[in-house]
Amino acid sequence: MERKKFKLILFILFLCTWQLKADYKSEVYFAYVNNRMDQWKSVIDRMEALKGKSDEVTLELINYQYGYIGYCLGFKKEDEAKKYFDLANRNIETLEKKGYKLSVLNAYKSAFYGFRISFNKFSAPFNGPKSLDHAKKALEQDSENYLAYVQYGNAEFYMPAAFGGSKKVALDYFLKAKAILEKNPGDTKGNWNYLSIITLIAQAHTELGDYGSARSVYEGILKMEPGFTYVRDELYPDLKKKMDKK
Repeated sequence: MERKKFKLILFILFLCTWQLKADYKSEVYFAYVNNRMDQWKSVIDRMEALKGKSDEVTLELINYQYGYIGYCLGFKKEDEAKKYFDLANRNIETLEKKGYKLSVLNAYKSAFYGFRISFNKFSAPFNGPKSLDHAKKALEQDSENYLAYVQYGNAEFYMPAAFGGSKKVALDYFLKAKAILEKNPGDTKGNWNYLSIITLIAQAHTELGDYGSARSVYEGILKMEPGFTYVRDELYPDLKKKMDKK
């Protein structure tokens, strides 16, 4: 009887832990789709405050901090971005000392060197190569690291053509990242990273003047997530205006 009771307690604890993780993921996904970055911030603050976080939860937290920093920089909230940049860097250092999932950490380090350029444009000659070095290292450690391809894509997308940037090359990297995630359907469902990559693909098509492909991608996104605010209210209407003028 006692043995059965013990097993039941362990099973309940497992379910609670699984539900906690699932809730974080679903909360962040909801926040991304509905442009509720206040809720996204709440998730990462709660996760950061957890005592005795597992390495897995810490890595999950870094992903959400990475996304939130990108949002802050996009909306010129530099002080807020720096605050979470520092917190995320400490989490990366903690996992790096343990040798935990180094390929993934190198992909994040690549992104964070890119963030440093956003903080200081004059640091590009120094931080740009470091960003690419870590993306390269991430792929050497794991050729199926989708996040490393995203960093290569971002570097190509935002680098001026005069300095070697290419929207076409960026698109190829984003498509590679998407294909890797789609190998496991479980990696795409309710995953803000997947939705973000598809959006980047549509934006790359738009920048390349391939409005038909961009429209097709946006319509696919809205079929999957009709309430995705960023695409529904901004990107897709902007594309239609461009197509009307053409």
